[in-house]
Amino acid sequence: MSDTTTSVSARRRRLSPRAFAVLALAPAFALVAGMLFYPLGYSFWLSLTDSDGIEASFVGLDNYVDLLSDETVREVLVTNALFLISVPLVLVGALVTAVLMYEEVWGHRLFRILFFLPSVLSTVVIGLVFRTFFAYDGPVNDLLEAIGMEPVNWFGEGGTAMAVIILALVWSGFGYGMLLLLAAMADIDPDLYAAARLDGAGWWARTWDITVPSIRRVLVFVSVINVSYVFTSLFGFIFVMTSGGPGYSTTTLDYLIFVRFGDGSLGAGSAVAFLLFLIVLVLTWLQFRVFRDEQERS
Repeated sequence: MSDTTTSVSARRRRLSPRAFAVLALAPAFALVAGMLFYPLGYSFWLSLTDSDGIEASFVGLDNYVDLLSDETVREVLVTNALFLISVPLVLVGALVTAVLMYEEVWGHRLFRILFFLPSVLSTVVIGLVFRTFFAYDGPVNDLLEAIGMEPVNWFGEGGTAMAVIILALVWSGFGYGMLLLLAAMADIDPDLYAAARLDGAGWWARTWDITVPSIRRVLVFVSVINVSYVFTSLFGFIFVMTSGGPGYSTTTLDYLIFVRFGDGSLGAGSAVAFLLFLIVLVLTWLQFRVFRDEQERS
């Protein structure tokens, strides 16, 4: 054995297991700190300045004070909250399809692939598909005209434009949730379902009384990731389908950050970004807190 190997082995023996673990993890922690904590800290510092990307002057909390009095920001917050309508729709769609796949309905293998396929597509691709289908001269209006109805300018009104985006959200998101729930259902004892059938329990009773309680943790996880998605990942949909319009009726916080940065207001945009970070953090904590309280009561 070489002297170098002997020296390393001796130092390792002198270190406690905890100290050795800390030293082993230090490079990874430094990488995470550089990739996560530094940008977060820099973004917060930028939010305290009036910056155009070239020059920056410290203004303290002025950008945050302006957020509180900005009508546009309040409108965008309400719009972003309305997109949360997609979360229960995704959960219901994922749960129903997961139960059907678990029960191996006819064609379940093919449907499993078809349902999951939208999850691997980018938001830009999905946005282009829905933009094409719901265009004024698109297939959806052609179908409406074929059954004697008037065509709809789907992207001309805030309500209909939001409905199309929510539909795109549900279509693209429930397949991933379905696979997560299906994996969780694999751990449920099949004898529970067999006993329920013998007792005369129907499909709905088995789902509500056996499946849902057994996969509650995964349901909470799917809910959390979808809430976070609504606040942090709609940029592709908005950019391709509506560009935030008409007006600000479909503008989300992540798209508003893009708009502020595009206007050269890096300080104001960073303030919106940090506000978005706090909102997602609080919503995630609240969901886990509610879930923990329910677990303790049960």
